[in-house]
Parts: sequence; C-alpha cells; structure tokens
Amino acid sequence: MYWSNWFKTWFISVITCILVFVGCGTFYYKLGAQEHNDLARYTVNKARVEVSEIMFFLEQQHSVLSSRQDLQDQLLTWSQQKKLNLVYAGLDGTVLFDSSHQFQPLIDKLDLKNSVHYDLHASKTSPGIFTLAFPVVDPVSKRQTGNAIFTLPEETLGYEQPSSVPIVILVLMFTALLVLLLLLLQLKRRINLGLLRPISRLKDHSEAILRGNYEQKAEYVEQDEIGEVYAVFDQMRQEIMELSQQRDAQNKAQKELISNISHDLKTPLTTVKAYIDAIQEGICPDLPAIMEYMEIMQSQTNKMAVLVEDLLVHALRDLGQISVTLTECYSKEIFESILRPMGPYIRTTGVNFIEPAEIPNVLIRIDPVRLEQLLSNLIANALKHTSAGDSISIEIVQQQDQLKVTVSDTGEGIHPQDMPFIFERYFQGQAPPSYENRLKDGSGLGLSICKHIIEAHHGTISFKSVKHQGSAFYFTLPLC
Repeated sequence: MYWSNWFKTWFISVITCILVFVGCGTFYYKLGAQEHNDLARYTVNKARVEVSEIMFFLEQQHSVLSSRQDLQDQLLTWSQQKKLNLVYAGLDGTVLFDSSHQFQPLIDKLDLKNSVHYDLHASKTSPGIFTLAFPVVDPVSKRQTGNAIFTLPEETLGYEQPSSVPIVILVLMFTALLVLLLLLLQLKRRINLGLLRPISRLKDHSEAILRGNYEQKAEYVEQDEIGEVYAVFDQMRQEIMELSQQRDAQNKAQKELISNISHDLKTPLTTVKAYIDAIQEGICPDLPAIMEYMEIMQSQTNKMAVLVEDLLVHALRDLGQISVTLTECYSKEIFESILRPMGPYIRTTGVNFIEPAEIPNVLIRIDPVRLEQLLSNLIANALKHTSAGDSISIEIVQQQDQLKVTVSDTGEGIHPQDMPFIFERYFQGQAPPSYENRLKDGSGLGLSICKHIIEAHHGTISFKSVKHQGSAFYFTLPLC
C-alpha cells in the first residue's frame, strides 16, 4: 500500500479517536455538572422544606427571641428532633441563638462573609455535613433581620453523590484511547519496517555499487513509494553496469585499435622505407623503375594518411572539439565538386560508378569539408564490399523540406548479425574470404564518423542491405 494512502487512512483514524475521546470527555463533564446542579437544587429545596417550620417561627418571633427563654427552648427542641444545629445571627453577625450552646454561644459574632452560604457547593465544608444559611425576613416590613444558619447531616437531606457516568461513555473513551495507542504503535512499526529497514538495505546496495559490485540486485516486494525508489535504483544499477561494460569494451576496443593501427602503419612504413633505401642504393637502373617505386610509396603513404585522419577525427569527437562549420551553399555545385574526382578513382578498381542523373539545386547549410569526408567514407565502405563488375551509384532527390542522398552498391551486402553494430566505433563486420583483406585495411571508424557528421548537420542516416544483393546508405540534409 502506498505511503500516501496509508498515512491518509492512519491520520483519519487518529483524528477520529481524538474526536471520540474529546467528545466523550466533554459529554462526561457536562453530564456531571448537570447532575450536580440538579442534585444541588433538589437538596437545597429539601433542606428548605425541612427547616420551613423553624424559619416561620424565627420570622414571627425574631424580635423577642433573645429575651424569651421559652422560645429558645422551643427552637432547641425542634433542632434536637430534626437532628440539626441552628445558629441565628443578626445582620451584623451577632449570634443571638446557638442550639449547640444554648446558654453561652460558642462564638459571639460571626464573619458573615465566610460563615453564610446560600448554595450547596460552598456549604459542603466537611464530609457528610452541610451548612446552609437562609435569610430571616420580617413579615411586616419585608426586610431581612438576620440569618438562620443550619448544619444538617447528609442523611437528613437524603443527599446522594452524582450518579456515575454511563458505562457506554467510559467504554467509548477507553476504546478510543486504546485504538489511539495501537495506531501509534502501528506507525512506529510501519516506519521501522517500511522506511528505516529498506533505506538501510538501499545503503548496502549503494556501497556494493561503489565497490564495483553491479550484480547485487535491489529487490523490494511492496508496491509503494519505497518500491518505486527501489525500481529506479535498480534501473540505475543496470545502466551503471551496462556503462561499465561498455567502458570496458571500449577500452578493450581502443587497445585493439591501437594494436591494429600500429600493425597497419608498420607495414606501409616498412615498405616505404625499403623502397627509399633501394632508390638511395641505386638499385633502380632507370627513371621508369624509380617512378614505379614512387607510385607504390605514394599508395602506402595515402593509406597511412587515411588511418591517421580517422584517428584524429575520433579523438576530436571524444573531446567534443570536432569542428563542423555550417554555411549556406547550393547543393548542385557542392555535390558536383565532390563527386567529380571520385568517379575516375572508382572506375580504376573495375567497379562501375553511376553518377546522379540530376542534382536538385537547392539551398542547404553544410560544411563542405565534412560532407566530402562523409561521402568519401561511404564510397570507401562500398568499395570494400564490391569487386570488379559491381556498381556503385549515387542518387540525390528533394523530399519536402530535406535533401535525400543515397549511396548504393551491388556488392556482397552486410551480414544480418552485423547490422545493429555497423555505426559503432571500432566495429568491423565479417566478410567472405574474397573481401576479408579489404576490411582489414580499415579501422572500424568510418561509419561512426559518418553518423557523427550527419547528426552535426541535423540530419539522419540509415541503411538497407540484402545478402548477395548489395547495400544502400541513406542520409538527409535539411533545406534552408
């Protein structure tokens, strides 16, 4: 499960538990307060009923109570019968009657602020006892003349503690608290198993890659965000492994190229040196013999020049310094100047050269030097796969906003297994025995150079080849 979905569900569950707990707590508080208020009103009213006879007596006899012993005795009798204590005090706090100390009050004067309580909450001064005050009002003048302070036991008033909270509320509060605790434990477990451990394993995989161990696959079975990270990480591992393999293969190919080119350069150099020594020693008897030697040396020198040029171009390409300077030119003039000297050379090999019937005269942006190098490499590649009697043809046509150039031959063709790699550097395909020596003359860089040049011209290059029927290479150049 994705972390975003899981955390959303978890968060909603936590909020729900908190809301249930807070709601139950609020309900409990309000219920308790309501029960306490209802009970307080009930108890005060019951106390008022309980002492109503005494209060009526005080209101009628308050003016003469302090001077008549019989009235005090009557109040004392009622207090004993009702199991309560009565203190009657004037408005100034002077104690006029105290049922617990009839003849001599315990306190002569009360602090009305702290001693007179008209509500149940403040009057519960000690366990099991209530002290409630009622104002004594003169029935004639309707003015308060004093305060009657009663001390009553709980059983007299029928007082009971507020009823307990409904069991459902307690169960809900406990359940919400328990679920909240379980959710927190689940979060801890999820973070530990779903984040910390996978990240720790990913760290081990990273260290393995740093040590060069690319075979250790990063696997994660869950389909979530961490699983996506593992998938991308493993894809990165595979790409690094492929790049490492390509680098090793490239280093190997470069070493083989250096070895092959060293061999290829050594042979013409040895030949040229031998002919120069022969000329210096006077072995050649006449000028025609010397000219024959010179032609051989020139051929070998040209071969070395081609090898060195290919190496230079690819070295500059690797450094990002190969120069392709695009200028606006008309296609007909440029292609004619490039193809004109190639025809005689191709025909000297016994291969027929078919020039384009017509060259469209359109404006293109090219580098004439690199375009000549491109065509020379394609024609040289065609010559390696053809023999006397075969044909090499050039076709140039305009297609919408581009110019399409085709270099085709009727030679042996390219092996199917070689086709995916012909534009790779240093790659030299297989060939029949009759063509094998020609392929060895190259460095495997020609077609790779062609691909780089045409891409620098913002064009494309492709090919088509059929075994024993020849090959055709196509490249396009955008029009201005």
